[in-house]
Amino acid sequence: MDFEKRRKAAEAAARIFFFICAALTVLAVAAVIFYMICMGLPALGQLGLKEIFFGTRWKPTAAEPEFGIFYIILTSLLGTVLAAAVGVPLGILTAVYLAELADEKRAGLVRAAVEVLAGIPSVIYGLLGIYILNPVIYRLERKLFAGSESHSFTGGANLISAVIVLAVMMLPTVIHISETSIRAVRPGIREASLALGADRVQTIFRSVLPAARPGILAAVILGVGRAAGEAMAITLVSGGSVNAPFPFYSVRFLTTAVVSEMGYAQGLHRQMLFTIALVLLGFILLVNGTAKLILGKGAEKYGTDRTEGAG
Repeated sequence: MDFEKRRKAAEAAARIFFFICAALTVLAVAAVIFYMICMGLPALGQLGLKEIFFGTRWKPTAAEPEFGIFYIILTSLLGTVLAAAVGVPLGILTAVYLAELADEKRAGLVRAAVEVLAGIPSVIYGLLGIYILNPVIYRLERKLFAGSESHSFTGGANLISAVIVLAVMMLPTVIHISETSIRAVRPGIREASLALGADRVQTIFRSVLPAARPGILAAVILGVGRAAGEAMAITLVSGGSVNAPFPFYSVRFLTTAVVSEMGYAQGLHRQMLFTIALVLLGFILLVNGTAKLILGKGAEKYGTDRTEGAG
């Protein structure tokens, strides 16, 4: 009897402890969102939506300061989309190779490389971009704009370099989740496709990948979130100037705007940096919410499939 009471008391204590941990997690997220709203909204009220979101001039320390972030937002959106256009196909095809085509030895080698990519600090990506990628882009820039007096050379620190670095950094996320989703596809789908006369490549692209679509979409969205939230590497390779996001222009992303100026910003300038961070937070929350929705649909679909298969 005493043992039963102690067991129930231990279970109740464990339940309370786990609830407190979960509540603290939710409280931490709510506190971050509340703080960002409190710090970011005053600038919106003082300057107005039009000047901030549709202004193209960012001169926070001028005699007559201007705080337009339209180019910064556009650079972040376009840079993330272009990085996804490069990194997503490469990541999905790598996942297909690992899940469907590679033997254990080669798959292990590729997975080890992917794990190394995932573990490299972002500042290392930035340094590699400065000393390896930027000189290559600069040579290309000189060839394309040789003799042009209107073009301002950036030394290779431009939108193209930022897109390439972001594409590489999102690869581990896309590869890992996509491979897991492909492996979760029921064997019966592959067998049915092969039985109907399709070859292995046709089976992969017409049967397996469509079946794994929810998980792959989630991988893409999480990879996009990884790219959108990156700061340090992009600060080093993008140039840092507020310009329209053309390929060979020095540009500034939402993340780099906060990182590069928060150390000396004061007053309205500092409030505007919190507004930029609030915009970035909203974008990341949207990405994560979409990923959660897609993952939920994918789990429901796979669960239904397995139940039907068992029956």
